[in-house]
Amino acid sequence: MSADIKEDNQPYDEINVTPMLDLAYVLLVVFIIMTTASVQGVKVQPPLTSVANNLAKPQTKGITITSDGQVYLDAYPVSMDQLKSTLAQYKAANPNLPVVLKADAATQYDKVMEVLEIAKRLDITEIGLATKRVQ
Repeated sequence: MSADIKEDNQPYDEINVTPMLDLAYVLLVVFIIMTTASVQGVKVQPPLTSVANNLAKPQTKGITITSDGQVYLDAYPVSMDQLKSTLAQYKAANPNLPVVLKADAATQYDKVMEVLEIAKRLDITEIGLATKRVQ
């Protein structure tokens, strides 16, 4: 029994990693907070100009048709006339306007064809049809 008891001046065979892990967790939290703060940046008031063009990438417009035939443009309900006029405005601003058409599986086929006909009349050639993959 006396062999298991160590004297005060003998070295320990085990390393206690708890303080090292505590330090690692504190550093991790500090780095997360600093990274989040640095991503937000500094707010400034940019100068106004009428000459500069918009350098943003073209925005894809989404058209959704529900099972009851309601048409939405970017989550806003629209009629077919409103859809045509709004898409015409977007097409005038961006000649290569990309559009994604998403319809419910129970949607009447004529509503889908009506939306595709509007896109054809407006010469919108970049049209994607959203589907869901069967697994």
